[in-house]
Amino acid sequence: MTSSQRYPRIEVDLNAQLLCLRSSSTAEVLEYPVSTALNGGGEKQDSGCTPRGLHYIRASIGGSLPLGTVLIGRRPTGEIYSPELARREPSRDWILSRILWLCGRDWGINRGPGVDSFRRFIYIHGTPDSEPMGVARSHGCIRMRNDDVADLYRRVWPGVTVMIQ
Repeated sequence: MTSSQRYPRIEVDLNAQLLCLRSSSTAEVLEYPVSTALNGGGEKQDSGCTPRGLHYIRASIGGSLPLGTVLIGRRPTGEIYSPELARREPSRDWILSRILWLCGRDWGINRGPGVDSFRRFIYIHGTPDSEPMGVARSHGCIRMRNDDVADLYRRVWPGVTVMIQ
């Protein structure tokens, strides 16, 4: 077994709008529906696209927070998402529950000046359960249902490989 086979691996399929977690110790594959960028795949800063290529989880945030916790700047605001809160704040891009902050591995492609996934604040994160999954609608991040992102969060850690294609 090679070192890359000893650890779980996340694969995100932009066309299928699906995140797969391949287990490190079994042939088990968990699949979660996601919502990636409305603007499609792309690496440029301020493009609103989901960056492609090889990444890794640089930081995991929110493991002890209640599901639905609203995060801004990677910090809890003290709010729990609700339809009433959404009506009061209709223009917010909701980041909820958990954050897996991604860092690119490919210099000049998804890492470095003008294309850096980490500096673009590209996350795998929770979103309101009323948001459709399987439909590209995000601003570049990979959105998941809150229960799903919490489940994924429990199974991975910083350093785990993420391939977006």
